[in-house]
Amino acid sequence: MMETQALDFPKINAVLRTNGTGEVTINGTSHAIEAADEAAVLADAIRLITETAVQLGRPVRVSTTDPDGQGLIIVSPEGVVSEATPIKPASRREDILPVKAAPSPEPAKVTTTPVPAPPREAPQPEETPEDPTGAAPVTFGAAVTDAAAQEPAPAATPAAEEPAGRRSLKDTSFLISTPVLQPATRGWRGALSRLGFRMDPSAEELAEREDIRTVSQHWPGPRTVAVVNRKGGANKTPTVVMLSAILARYSGAATVAWDNNESQGTLGWRTEQGGHNNSVLDLIDSSKALLSPSAQAAEIAQFVHHQTSDKFDVLRSDENDEGDHEVTAEEVDIAHQVLTRYYRLIVMDSGNTARAANWRRMIHHTNQLVVPVTAIEDRAEAARLTLQTLESRGGHDAELARNAVVIVSESTDAKRSMSGDALKRAKDEARRIADGFAPHVRAVVRIPYDPALVNGPIRYDALQPATQRAWLAAAAAVAKGF
Repeated sequence: MMETQALDFPKINAVLRTNGTGEVTINGTSHAIEAADEAAVLADAIRLITETAVQLGRPVRVSTTDPDGQGLIIVSPEGVVSEATPIKPASRREDILPVKAAPSPEPAKVTTTPVPAPPREAPQPEETPEDPTGAAPVTFGAAVTDAAAQEPAPAATPAAEEPAGRRSLKDTSFLISTPVLQPATRGWRGALSRLGFRMDPSAEELAEREDIRTVSQHWPGPRTVAVVNRKGGANKTPTVVMLSAILARYSGAATVAWDNNESQGTLGWRTEQGGHNNSVLDLIDSSKALLSPSAQAAEIAQFVHHQTSDKFDVLRSDENDEGDHEVTAEEVDIAHQVLTRYYRLIVMDSGNTARAANWRRMIHHTNQLVVPVTAIEDRAEAARLTLQTLESRGGHDAELARNAVVIVSESTDAKRSMSGDALKRAKDEARRIADGFAPHVRAVVRIPYDPALVNGPIRYDALQPATQRAWLAAAAAVAKGF
C-alpha cells in the first residue's frame, strides 16, 4: 500500500514525447531522456522520480505532460504508480469536436463498500474516505449485500403458494451488461499500462474511442452524403476523400466517392487511378447489365478506381476535354441506383452550380449534408448562401440545411506565407467563422492546416496526427446524422 502523504514539494514535472524523448524536471533541475520508445522513456522517468521518493522516504506528486494531455500521478519510494486527479486536457477540444455536441464527462469514480443491511430497510452505502494522496479512488463494482447479513430465509411453503417478494427466473440474469473499460493505450497512461500499471484512459482517449465507435457502425440500408459549397476552392474534394477514407477504414463498409460534377471534376486528380479510364458516363451506359439479377459484385470494379490504402472506391466524372456532355437529373438517378446496389456508403463531390439539374437531384438522394469551407470570408459567405438556398426551398432541402455539418479548414495561404501573429489571426478567423455557423447547423468541426492536403493524391496516413484526429471527429459528426 502506498504511503498516505504526497506533498507538492518537491515540484516535479515530467514530459513524454512520441519521438522517444522526454524530460523530468525536479525543483528546476532538468534531466533529458532519450530511449527507443515511449515505454522506455517512461521507465527512465519513473526511475528518476523513484530515486527522489526514496531520498524523501515518502510518495511524490508528479505533473505529467504528453501528446494526450496533462495530468497528475503519485510515485511511491517502491516505484508504485497511481493516478491522481487530472489537471486538464492539453489540446483544445473545440478544435476537434462538433461545436454543438458537448463531450460526455468522464464518470466520477467512487468507492462502494458493502455494509450489513438493517432488518426490513434498504442497505445504506458507507461514505468514501478522502485519500490524502489526491489519488482517484478505484471502483471495484456495485455494492453487494453480504449473504450473512441478509434476513433468514422463510420456512418452506407449499409449492402451490408463491412467497411474497420472490422474483421469477425470467427477471434474473447473470450477464454483465456494462462493458469492461479497456486500459489506456496513449501517452503516460498508455505507457504505464504497458509497463504493468493499469491506467484508465484519459478524457481525450475516451472521446476518440467514442468517435471511432460512431464511424464504425453499420446502418440498415445505404447512406448518401453530399459535400457542397457553391464556391470553388472551398475544400470540397479533400473533404470527400477524407470522409470516405475514415468511414471505409473504420466501418469496413463498401464506400464510394462519386464526383457528381456536371462536366469535369477534380476528384480523379486527387486520388489513385485504377487500370482503366472509365467514368460515371461508362457506368450509366452499362447500368442495365450492372442492375441485372445475374450481375456479380466484382463487376463494379470495371468502373471505379480503388484506393489501395484507404479502402474506398472512386467514381470519376467525365474527363474528356473535348466532350460536351453534362450529367442530367435522370442520369444521377441511374448512377445512384447502381451504386446503392453495390455500396453501403456514398460520398458525393459536387460542382459549384446549385441550379444545375444534377446538383439538385443529388440533394434529393442525400441523407446527410456536409458544407466545407476554408477560413476565407468569400468561401464562408458562399457556404452561407448555399445553406440559405436549401433552407428557402423547404421540405427535405431545408431539413438537410438545418442538420448540416460545417467543416472549417484553416487557410492554406496563411500557412504558406505567414508566421507568428499572422498565423494566430488565421486561427482566430477560422474560429470566428466556425462560431458564426454554429447556431444554424447541427455541428461545426475545425480542421488544422496540413501540407498533405494541399497538392497531389490525398492519403489519410500522410496526415499529421492532429489532422487525423480532427477528421475523425468530423466523420463522427457526419455519421451521427445517419
